[in-house]
Amino acid sequence: MIASLRGTVLQAIAGTLVLEVNGVGYAVAVTPDHALRVRHGDTVLVHTALVVREDDLSLFGFETPEQLAVFDLLRGVTGVGPKSALGVLAALQPAEIAGAVAAEQDAVFRRVSGIGPKTAKLIVLSLAGKLTAVQAALPRTATAARGADVLAALVGLGYPERAAQAALDAVLADRPDEAATAVLLRAALAELGPQAAATR
Repeated sequence: MIASLRGTVLQAIAGTLVLEVNGVGYAVAVTPDHALRVRHGDTVLVHTALVVREDDLSLFGFETPEQLAVFDLLRGVTGVGPKSALGVLAALQPAEIAGAVAAEQDAVFRRVSGIGPKTAKLIVLSLAGKLTAVQAALPRTATAARGADVLAALVGLGYPERAAQAALDAVLADRPDEAATAVLLRAALAELGPQAAATR
């Protein structure tokens, strides 16, 4: 099992890195953004999954252990092969994936090329409860910090914490780059809707 590679970039094009490690060149499939961020001659570390098939050995590489962990979980979903799993990670960060699963927002996955409605639902169902460790390992971003403020505000307004967290997760999945507390709070209140407000 090849768990990681540290080497010199010989080539970085079309979602593939060729890394030279001790004189051996390894072709590693990566996301297009990952390939764009490195240059010929760079020394890089990639966390890898070796996918073995009857007539093929393929390496898939990631910048963080969290991406690799999500990749492995996605491959366990019926109908999601390694290329589709890589496609999901090309479109969504681990935090976005965890948020979408927690909020049962399969529409987030339907926006990924090659993922249909049935597979999107299976991803949400299959990964439910499996991304807790991944979420805990993710760095606390500005959006996450403001998310905590929004959650506290919603609970302070009388909403049950579980309902407030579900609404916040849905908002963050739809607006992963939004960091304004006021915007997130208004969106979360809209997500909770009048029915939730009536049952406070």
